[in-house]
Amino acid sequence: MKYLVGLTTFVMMGGAAAAISAAPPGNAVNGAVIFKKCASCHSVDPSGKNGLGPNLRGVAGRKAAMVAGFTYSPAMKASGLVWNDQTLARFLAGPRQAVPGTKMIFIGLPKPQDQADVIAYLKQNSAKK
Repeated sequence: MKYLVGLTTFVMMGGAAAAISAAPPGNAVNGAVIFKKCASCHSVDPSGKNGLGPNLRGVAGRKAAMVAGFTYSPAMKASGLVWNDQTLARFLAGPRQAVPGTKMIFIGLPKPQDQADVIAYLKQNSAKK
């Protein structure tokens, strides 16, 4: 009986941990709307042209601070980040908390659904065209 209770508790806790760490599915259409908050500094234009921030086309799967022609902060250069769903979500939630010393002044997107939607939009615009 003791074993069964322990196993049940372990399974329940494991399930809760998985639920907490699972990101909601993203919607690229909603992400395009939310990305308008980012568009004053960033674009996903296929030309690769940078703005106040680096062009984000192809960001999914890319190492941080790798866009040619953009001057990154020393903090971003030293971050060692590779932009995947988890690192993008953490950065979008709070850029200055994720990479202390970043030049990015945006406060962040606190809602996990907004983060997931923007990530879906960025991933949709990450294919080289």
